Amino acid sequence: MKGRISPLGSSGTRRPSAVRRLLVAGTAAAGLAVLTAALVPARGELSLASIVLIFLAAVVVVAATGGVWVALAAAFASDVLVNFFFVPPFHTLDVENRDLVITLVVYVAVAVTVSVAVDLAARQRAAAARSGVEAALLAKITEAPLQGRPLTTVLEHVRDTFGMTGAALLEGDEGSEKAMAVVGESPSPHPALSAPVGQGLRLVADGPDVFAADHRLLARLATAAARALEAERLAVEAARARELAEIDKVRAALLAAVGHDLRTPLAGIKAGVSSLREPDLDLALGQQAELLETIDAAADKMGDLVENLLALSRLQAGGLSVHPRPVTLDEVIAAALLHTPAPRGRTPDLEIADNLPLVLADPGLLERVIANLVANAFRASPPDRLVHLHARTAGERIQLQVIDHGPGVPAADRDRIFAPFQRLDDQSTTRGLGLGLAIARGFTEAMDGTLMATDTPGGGLTMTLTLPAAP
Repeated sequence: MKGRISPLGSSGTRRPSAVRRLLVAGTAAAGLAVLTAALVPARGELSLASIVLIFLAAVVVVAATGGVWVALAAAFASDVLVNFFFVPPFHTLDVENRDLVITLVVYVAVAVTVSVAVDLAARQRAAAARSGVEAALLAKITEAPLQGRPLTTVLEHVRDTFGMTGAALLEGDEGSEKAMAVVGESPSPHPALSAPVGQGLRLVADGPDVFAADHRLLARLATAAARALEAERLAVEAARARELAEIDKVRAALLAAVGHDLRTPLAGIKAGVSSLREPDLDLALGQQAELLETIDAAADKMGDLVENLLALSRLQAGGLSVHPRPVTLDEVIAAALLHTPAPRGRTPDLEIADNLPLVLADPGLLERVIANLVANAFRASPPDRLVHLHARTAGERIQLQVIDHGPGVPAADRDRIFAPFQRLDDQSTTRGLGLGLAIARGFTEAMDGTLMATDTPGGGLTMTLTLPAAP
């Protein structure tokens, strides 16, 4: 509801300015003079009642345009004119009979009554219009969504409604107030409008002076601003509570998962080292090599776990460094397969187009993503089924599909598998922390790519990695 509201008095009536009242008064005086001059030649043909009705119509017009006081003045002035020019004896204020006196008195009474009635109707119309403006404005403020900045929206309405250059909500004691929100120019020490709300809040607006500002509307807007500030604070507290709840959830999942995933390799390392250091235990060279291999595998598992946790913490903290550049996808795939422990005797089936353009990505992050996807595919696929890697162009982007023929994932769980610490069976503690896919999607999105899970025809899961092609 934009546009400046006209100054209103305490009763809700539109008050004409002094200049306008003088203009209407002058016009009324001139109009009565012209009307008198026009009717004087016809006073022999028109009855006094007709002349009185014509002057009464003129008074009604004055009341509708100039207000009650100008209308009352016009009523008494017209009565004098009727008496002086149209009531015998002419050109005097004497009245020759009692009936004419009654006519003049009734005329004045009717003119005054009509003037007051017209002014009252104008007041009621102005009050109704003002109430409509207030209702529409407050309804618009109330219907504004709580998301975003509702306080800023309220202040914009205050500024536009009163034609100010700036509006603000201040909080604190006078002299040490702090602006909670500002729209337009910053608040000055002596604002044009000021409305206290209570609880140390004050709505102020700067701009041109407003004559007889509608303080009731201003007070309502100040209350709306205070409620908007409270809504913003509640929204912040709710968001903080949700964040803390999410942190607690992640912490609980981390403790539950790490409880097993850290103890298992630590127990293996401890058992292997203790066996090697036992002086009374005579171990053959093959047994020693087997223990060392167990220690090495457990250390690698712990290293992978710590690396995954650090990568997840960087993703959640927004501190991941990404350095995209044009890279050859088949080289990154080869490096990822070289560092991915595949089951014995199993190699993936590669199908990469010969004319595949370079992909715009961070090679280190991309290698980690592909390694995680391939490792998951190997774990899900039966020993007698191949894992397929297919790379092709898709418009201006490059797609890499990692296809397995395992049990697949129900459609309802496909988003959940990308969440940290989530596995297909959360009650299982033999399949790791469930960070691989969460990290893979996080790294992919950091490189302006997407990672989606779909069904494999015939059974299984297909992970589709899409990245932009290098320009």
